[in-house]
Amino acid sequence: MTEKLEDTTDERLIRNISDTARWVASYRAAETAPRPPVFHDPYAEKLAGERGKQIAAAMPYQEKNSWPFVARTVLFDAVITEQIAAGVDTVINLAAGLDARPYRMALPASLKWIEVDLPEILDYKEEILANEKPVCSLQRIRADLVDVEGRRKLFAELGANARKALIVTEGLIAYLSPEEVGVFARDLAAPQSFQLWTNDFGSPGLLKMVQKHAGEHLKNASAPLKFGPPEGPGFFELFGWRPIEVRSFLKTAARLKRLPLFLRLMSLFPESSGKQGKQPWSAVCLFAKK
Repeated sequence: MTEKLEDTTDERLIRNISDTARWVASYRAAETAPRPPVFHDPYAEKLAGERGKQIAAAMPYQEKNSWPFVARTVLFDAVITEQIAAGVDTVINLAAGLDARPYRMALPASLKWIEVDLPEILDYKEEILANEKPVCSLQRIRADLVDVEGRRKLFAELGANARKALIVTEGLIAYLSPEEVGVFARDLAAPQSFQLWTNDFGSPGLLKMVQKHAGEHLKNASAPLKFGPPEGPGFFELFGWRPIEVRSFLKTAARLKRLPLFLRLMSLFPESSGKQGKQPWSAVCLFAKK
C-alpha cells in the first residue's frame, strides 16, 4: 500500500505530488512542537514522517520560510470555523493530502467532512491514523481531480447530498494552469449546494520567486507550479465566484509573530487585495457563488 510513497530507490528530493503533502505536514509538526503554538496538530509529525522532515530541511532558507505554511493553516482553520458557525453542513476538502482537521479541530459531530485525493495518499493517511477517531462524520473518496469528466460526476453526487457546502482547496490550484483553474472553477460552480469556496494562491511575483527556489524539485516530480494570476482574486469572477474575503499570509504571519526580521518592516506597508504584479503576495480567499 505504501510502496509508492516509500520508494527508497528514487533519489529525487520530491518524487511525486504526495511528497509535497509530507513536506507541508512537516511544517505543521514544527509549529506544534517548540513554543506556544498558534495551532496544535498532534498528528502532523507521524504523517510527515522522516521523508517530510528531509524535504523541508533540504529546501533553501527552510527556517525563514516556514511562516507561509503556518499562516495558511491558521487562515484555513479560521475560514472553516466561521463558515460552519454560519450554517455550512458539509466541508469538501479537495486534494486533502495529509490534512488532519477532522481529528484536531473542534467541529460539530453532525458535520459531514469529505476528503478527496489520490488513492496512494489516502491509503497512507488511513494507515497512519488507523487508531484515531475523527470528531465529525468523515468520508474519504479516492479520485484523480485532473480527470475532468470524473470530477464533474463526483461534484454532482456530492452536491446532491449537501445543503450548504464549503469547498476547501488548500495548496491545490497553484499546480494548475490558468486555463485549468478556470475550468475547475466552473465545475465547482455547477452544483447548487456548492455555495462557498476557499482557496489559496499567490501573485505572479511570488510564483516566479518560488519557481526559482523550489521549482526544479517540483518540476522533477511532475508537479510544477503554474498559477499566479495578475488579476488577483478577481480572476475567479469570470468563472462564477465572487471574492468576499481576502486574508494575506504576510499580514497574518505578522500578527502571529512568525515573520523573520527582514519581513517585519515590509508587513507594515499596505497591501492590495485586488490586482497583483511583481510584488510577492499570497492569501487565503473566500468566494461565494455569484
